[in-house]
Amino acid sequence: MSFYSYFRISKPRVQKVPAEEVDATYKRLRTRTFWGVTLAYTLYYVCRMTLGVVKQPLIDGGVLTAGQLGIIGSAFYFVYAVGKFINGFVADYCNIRRFMAVGIGISAVVNLILGVLGLLHGPLGLGAVLTLIAFSVLWGVNGWMQSMGSPPGTISLSRWYPLSRRGTMYSIFSSTPQLGKAVSMIMTGFIVAAAGWQWGFLAAAAAGFIGLVVSLIFIADTPESEGLPSVQELSSEPVRPMDTRPTKELQKWVFRHPGIWVIAISTAFLYITQHAVSDWGVLFLQKQKNFSLERATQIIGLAEIFGVAGNLCAGWLSDVVFRGNRVRPVVISGVLAVLSLAGFLFWGGGFAVNMAFVAMFSFAFSVVFCIVAGLMALDFVPRKATGAALGIVGISSYAAAGAQSVASGFLIDGFASDGIYDFGPVSLFWIVACFLAFVLPVLGWKYLKH
Repeated sequence: MSFYSYFRISKPRVQKVPAEEVDATYKRLRTRTFWGVTLAYTLYYVCRMTLGVVKQPLIDGGVLTAGQLGIIGSAFYFVYAVGKFINGFVADYCNIRRFMAVGIGISAVVNLILGVLGLLHGPLGLGAVLTLIAFSVLWGVNGWMQSMGSPPGTISLSRWYPLSRRGTMYSIFSSTPQLGKAVSMIMTGFIVAAAGWQWGFLAAAAAGFIGLVVSLIFIADTPESEGLPSVQELSSEPVRPMDTRPTKELQKWVFRHPGIWVIAISTAFLYITQHAVSDWGVLFLQKQKNFSLERATQIIGLAEIFGVAGNLCAGWLSDVVFRGNRVRPVVISGVLAVLSLAGFLFWGGGFAVNMAFVAMFSFAFSVVFCIVAGLMALDFVPRKATGAALGIVGISSYAAAGAQSVASGFLIDGFASDGIYDFGPVSLFWIVACFLAFVLPVLGWKYLKH
């Protein structure tokens, strides 16, 4: 079997499902595929969040500095940005089951290698330069593998669900980053505190291998590949004229649509803010507010649960409470996100106060994220070009996340003196990004209505 034939979209199965079994089979496979991609993508995030948990142990152990960790993080994001763009376009033509499985499998291997490398770091006598290079290269490889997770997950919604249900299902699927972060922060934080930073990578590797098995067992490529009619026929959904056009033509149409670029730029600032908190929040709580690793990871990790609630509420708020108006929930949630982020960064307080600030931020920010980066795009993107839209948004957002990683790392290092950190400048950088993230789509709404 060639590389191309292994990954290409499955052909319709010759043997069809009997007519009396079609409805039950469709619902069973659709549900199984949805929860398969949701669980697998949650475990994708466990494999990508390890570095955010182990930063202080690496700094305190003299293995890497904050600036070097920023470089390593940027290697992930810049590679991820390019990978998200390319894999978004490629995934429209691919077998989503195999595509997703390969990405998480190799991501697990990268975490395994980093864990083993950490255990052998002392005996091998690796110098600072070699350590930086090894971490940067391997974390960059992980970035490419991670870019193979979101496109097949979102494409599965297009292949298995009618338009009338895609918004609801997307709001559930889009909660996977928060679930993955919560699992990673709490599980990995506990393991790192108990056994050392090396075992954080090894635990993430184990989670990744579980995701590989889930992908292979639960995900089905297309209804047609399972002997079923197309999703339009199954749901009695009228075929839009645009849906009959070739995939390549639709991808070009999406690329030229100004609305997708409004979303891409807005999402770039969303990712700067999101990854600032997830990448540096634990270190901020440890260095600025003197929390232990366990307590810091609990605050960041548990608050992600409120992000799940925000994602689940986003569709309901937009469709029911505000009757399809996308702007109003974005403005209200955006203001709450900025205020709660500022409170977290500039207010003191103990565990409960900081938990409250991060929880409110996580909830409000997730509402903005789900509507801007998800529902607004689904309003106009054709089904067969979903991956292309993800690719365009992905390269912009993760290039910004990479720039954030470098800028934040050097801002933190640059304003540190004798082990004392001044997070004021980097905090202002994060707050401005959060403000622009919700203002830009509001100002560019006219490009998103058609």
